[in-house]
Amino acid sequence: MKRNYYLVNLIFLIFFAISFLTNILGAINPNASDSYSLSGTMTGLLPFSFFIAYGLMSIPAGMLIQKYGEKICLVFAWILAFAGAILFSLVPVFPVFLVSLFLIGSGMAILQVAIYPLLRVTGGEEHFAFNSIIAQLVFGAASFLSPFVYSYLVMHLGADKPAGGAFLSVMSFLTPGKLPWVSIYWIFTFVSLLMMVIILASRFGKVERKEDEIVGAWATHVELFKQKTVILFFLGIFCYVGTEQGIANWISEFLRTYHGLRPEVEGARAVGLFWGLMTIGCVLGMILLKLIDSKLVLKLFTIAGLIILTTTLFGGKNMAVFGFPALGFCLSVMYGVIYSLALNSVTKFHGSFSGILCTGIAGGAIVSLLIGKLKDLIGLQAGMTILYLTLAYILFISFWAKPIISNATIIKKSGPPTT
Repeated sequence: MKRNYYLVNLIFLIFFAISFLTNILGAINPNASDSYSLSGTMTGLLPFSFFIAYGLMSIPAGMLIQKYGEKICLVFAWILAFAGAILFSLVPVFPVFLVSLFLIGSGMAILQVAIYPLLRVTGGEEHFAFNSIIAQLVFGAASFLSPFVYSYLVMHLGADKPAGGAFLSVMSFLTPGKLPWVSIYWIFTFVSLLMMVIILASRFGKVERKEDEIVGAWATHVELFKQKTVILFFLGIFCYVGTEQGIANWISEFLRTYHGLRPEVEGARAVGLFWGLMTIGCVLGMILLKLIDSKLVLKLFTIAGLIILTTTLFGGKNMAVFGFPALGFCLSVMYGVIYSLALNSVTKFHGSFSGILCTGIAGGAIVSLLIGKLKDLIGLQAGMTILYLTLAYILFISFWAKPIISNATIIKKSGPPTT
């Protein structure tokens, strides 16, 4: 179909909202752990409850989108997110927190399944790698912002007499005094409601997909899972999100455990900078993708990530404080490049393949939980060394991938790879 700039920009706004809700757990984890007296494994259940929703919901979400259309499913997704956010805001106890995270995660899964193929269709497949990096840039910008909003709320609401006008007075009234960090979920409630209104007010028109972009039945997914290419790219997304969340969810706790830094101040700042540097990395990534092959970009950023991970985990305090944000920079291009390489490596069933790829986002659940379990057994520092395996697999993808359509650069048009 003809490029639809309004829908492309709406997709970027949805990415911003998804990120604002999704990537706050890294800043929240230490405070939630203290409030509910959680072990490392129980703390790992928080991201697990959120990201396991992707594993359960992504493929069914693709079928729902195919049947009912993008607009209805996007609205339904934000209803789920709204329900999860307001539920925990009203009843802030640990079991409800897990249910809330699953509901929000289910909504985010539907959104992710819907918007990537929609971006490919409305933005043009030859621009998909570039637009995916823009989406990641927007994603990183929101993730940079949310920990600072969280830190502001906790620091002010945690005071005996919060000052700051009507906004903080309302937040103080709504939030339990001993759980100031819960206030961020009132913000999530408002964001979810606002996104519902914006999508309902938007005119989508008919999104015409090619035959190969239509989501098929279960038999189609089974056929795809028999293909080596599909499995390897599924594992690529699994490892990327596992790496991203395995870092983001444990930054604050690592800095507290090994360097004595406060979760609500230095920890939240480091989490915010992790996503902020991811945003800056996306800018450089967009430039590089217009100059060189996306596989080479993926190689360079992954090798840098492996080096910086080592200095971060085993260096001193300054190495950790600066290293975690630097890892965000290294991760910045990975998701968009892996996703675009995947969809541009098959000739049909792109809609169904997208659902399978989004199922791989469950890697954020498994890796974060595994790190939490290892924290209890051998310590957080040793537990986070599992990230060497996930990054090594991404490096493997950068050598192995053979896309049918390569990314367009200023010196060559997009098309099959040259030999």
